[in-house]
Amino acid sequence: MSVAAMTYHIPVLIEQVLDGLAVRPGGTYVDCTVGEGGHTKAILEASRPEGFVLGIDLDPDAISASSENLRADHGSFVLVNDNFSDMGRIAKENGLSAVDGILLDLGMSSLQLQGGGRGFTFLREEPLDMRFDTTQLLTAFDVVNDYRESDIANIIWKYGEEPRSRRIAHAIVANRPVVTSLQLADLVRRALRRTGGRIHPATRTFQAIRIEVNGEMDRLNVALRESMALLGDGGRLAVISYHSLEDRLVKEFLRREGKGAGQFKVITKKVISPSREEVLINSRSRSARLRVAERIWEVNPPVDHGMVWG
Repeated sequence: MSVAAMTYHIPVLIEQVLDGLAVRPGGTYVDCTVGEGGHTKAILEASRPEGFVLGIDLDPDAISASSENLRADHGSFVLVNDNFSDMGRIAKENGLSAVDGILLDLGMSSLQLQGGGRGFTFLREEPLDMRFDTTQLLTAFDVVNDYRESDIANIIWKYGEEPRSRRIAHAIVANRPVVTSLQLADLVRRALRRTGGRIHPATRTFQAIRIEVNGEMDRLNVALRESMALLGDGGRLAVISYHSLEDRLVKEFLRREGKGAGQFKVITKKVISPSREEVLINSRSRSARLRVAERIWEVNPPVDHGMVWG
């Protein structure tokens, strides 16, 4: 697949994802975070002829970008602007009962970081928004400017695992209103008294506020449960996470559901990380962690598999 077709994004761990999902000709798959369509396109190519992908993304800009990038595959995919935690309902509405594979790539797309203008990045002056769903009411501006100092500190500690969360929260409240991403990043940098390093000092704070705005951990928890009902017997679930909170949640979920006569068989005994070569080509892949499991229906597996017509 030519990466040149992508507007910004280089998909992460493509070969490992295809192998983990055991993509086969004629298979039916769900890409829950379609982004710019990189993984979707690879799955479509590997599932020819007659493969099908349902692509879901909460970000309307991602749906527009992926629709453009997947034009050549017209007829073999459907894109839906919706929340992946509702994948069961979305699949049913699009004529799918049980599917062969589900992919959750939980990372930020380059489109959001480089062209979204919603304050996801601390490298440019952008409004503090951070919403994936631009129709929802809560924004990063609301969190930063309206939440109590103790609540902000708890969010940065819980979702960013930032040990100096109280110092950051105090600096934020003392300098309200905080209007832009650069203003927030500078406040964090000054609060932590750090200027250099490989990782920007505001990284954890931005991650935490973004997770709070979009309810990401709750959505992931629900999505993992939804995947259990949607996968057919032997269907595969592949999850790419980018920080320890997500990875722990996925690992613990698969561990619980894999115990005894469980409903998942873990395929990846050890987490899969990108190669050194991939990280050199795509630096954003460095924190990616892939886990794969296979759905096992012990009793009464679904009869239908794939598309349901009529």
